Amino acid sequence: MKIVVCIKQVPDTTEVKIDAQTGTLIRKGIPTIINPDDKSGLEAALSLKDKYDAHITVLTMGPAQAEVALRETLAMGADEAILLSDRKFAGSDTWATSCTLAAAINNLEYDLIICGRQAIDGDTAQVGPQIAEHLQLPQVSYVENLQYSDGRFILKRMFEDRYQKIAVAAPCLITTLKEIAEPRYMSVGGVIAAYEKEIKHWNLQDITIADKNLGLKGSPTRVKATQTKGAKAAGKVHEVSPAEGAKIIVDKLKEKYIV
Repeated sequence: MKIVVCIKQVPDTTEVKIDAQTGTLIRKGIPTIINPDDKSGLEAALSLKDKYDAHITVLTMGPAQAEVALRETLAMGADEAILLSDRKFAGSDTWATSCTLAAAINNLEYDLIICGRQAIDGDTAQVGPQIAEHLQLPQVSYVENLQYSDGRFILKRMFEDRYQKIAVAAPCLITTLKEIAEPRYMSVGGVIAAYEKEIKHWNLQDITIADKNLGLKGSPTRVKATQTKGAKAAGKVHEVSPAEGAKIIVDKLKEKYIV
């Protein structure tokens, strides 16, 4: 079994800032982490490796410092890591990013592609499904549980009010929720081994992609403006009996059409 896991190195904060000129995130001086949904997706892949001796390739697109995130995935147990980096990839929106990642995945063998549901710096949940469309693969999003049986992946997909159980034949792509698995800690031996492994560096010359789908110029979406979220109004304190309090709560719920 061959698994490709796509990860993203993201700012370790929700207080992201936007460059007014380019409409892209300002990352300088902000500590970074592996996107939480992606890290849980990697753990789901590692669980399959533990059971079926799967081979895991981790792929990310980003600047040179994203190698740190890839080293962490190797220390957790991934077999190889690829950093897709080129100045012409800079400023990519979800469309340009997914086109570039799909072009890189075209160079790999895979039975399963795992992407986190969404990144905490963008919250679009678009890149995984777009990769599947570019590669013309069946896809299942919002996966909370992943099993393998008789040549098929058995998936538990979460909805707001129910779950859906789906069996999908390989090859396919899934996007995973953070709840799918609790990421394991890196071992000392794993960290040492991770720094003994070579991370592959791919640039534009290593993939086949149309120039019109590259970077900022190939991105059909732009950030027009950003605004700071306003503070919530102060709440109102009611010193009343439990019965009166219950009535106030119910009245407020009715006022907002919740009940």
